[in-house]
Amino acid sequence: MIRALYSAATGMVGQQTSLDVIANNLANVNTPGFKKSKIEFQDLIYQNSKLAGADVGGGNQTPTGIQVGHGSRIMSTAKVFTTGELQHSDSQLDVAINGPGFFAVTMADGSTAYTRDGSFRVDSTGRLVTSDGLPLKSAITIPINATDVSIAPTGEVTMRVGNANQTANLQIARFANPAGLDAIGRNLYKENVASGAAEEAAPGTEGYGTLAQNYIEGSNVKVVEEMVNMIVAQRAYEVNSKAVQTADEMLQMSDNLKR
Repeated sequence: MIRALYSAATGMVGQQTSLDVIANNLANVNTPGFKKSKIEFQDLIYQNSKLAGADVGGGNQTPTGIQVGHGSRIMSTAKVFTTGELQHSDSQLDVAINGPGFFAVTMADGSTAYTRDGSFRVDSTGRLVTSDGLPLKSAITIPINATDVSIAPTGEVTMRVGNANQTANLQIARFANPAGLDAIGRNLYKENVASGAAEEAAPGTEGYGTLAQNYIEGSNVKVVEEMVNMIVAQRAYEVNSKAVQTADEMLQMSDNLKR
């Protein structure tokens, strides 16, 4: 019965964390390029009172054993990188990636971060930057007198400057395991050993998504799905708390038998 208390407690902790993940998903339902997280569980070690296949004499073996688990634990909170809904925008500098890939941006310390948020602007020097002012690693510059800025699905940026056309190329990055990226907030990710090194190429290359100008990728959070997950987490928490209460009542009964 003591074991039941601890096992049910691990379930309550897990479902509380599950609710935390769901709440974060719902809080970012309108965040451009946001990718929802899903929580994954593992069962804990088992206590074996009788092994399956044990010899019981006469050439006979037990068909099943006696195993009692010790609850569950959180294995991971993995990001789900399905493409969100593409939403039309009136800004010619808004760009969405339709398919796999990330925009590479340069952080203030010179390191590289990656984002799916393509709501770009120009800074005082004409550089194409994120809403936080981080410049693209591709170093796209749009002069103040540039007109007719066009961004092709393959990443070719064309603009009219005076009587001539200027061009630049916008590349995107991909990872062997994007779910392993470190989310650092501000719609940014950092690569690590689990994600693998970034591989950059032109959009539309095999294995890479294409660009869509005048579009913003919305969050891939589905409110109805998250609400269902919330109800499941709530009910699971409730039944685990009931198991704690039941185990406690059984312990009280056992204690009363001694008196």
